[in-house]
Amino acid sequence: MFNFKATLYLKIILILSLTALISAYFIEYVLGHQPCNLCLIERIPYGLSVALIITMFIFSKNGRFFVMMLILTFIFSFVISIYHLGIEQGFIQESTVCGVKDFTESMSKEDLIKQLNEKIVSCKDVTFRIFGLSLTSINIVISLFFIITLGKIYTTYEKNR
Repeated sequence: MFNFKATLYLKIILILSLTALISAYFIEYVLGHQPCNLCLIERIPYGLSVALIITMFIFSKNGRFFVMMLILTFIFSFVISIYHLGIEQGFIQESTVCGVKDFTESMSKEDLIKQLNEKIVSCKDVTFRIFGLSLTSINIVISLFFIITLGKIYTTYEKNR
């Protein structure tokens, strides 16, 4: 599979991804801070990375493929986070993704009225900060770190095989 150093980095990414997911759910359900729709979308890459890394360790084949999938996953995370930060800072107009709670095709008039009456968290409202940074800006840093680390693992894969 990989050398010890690459395996260690993948385990660190796995632990950090699990920590990010657990923290997000803790902030939402224990501390009571409601996430916006983009915040919910930003969780997807962490769950996907956990599944990919565990699958890679179990089957220990096609390691380079899994690393490339992880890189693409965190590029998606980085792009979504940059977009979300742009909305938070007012550089980008909020899209319909930020205002809709249910994405089903068949929505009745009553469901739409009910949804409009509910308080939906806006993507430009930051409800939780750590050291003065929004979770989106922290996600940008983490995603960039993961992309760089995984890129290094990918480029040195053939040497360490």
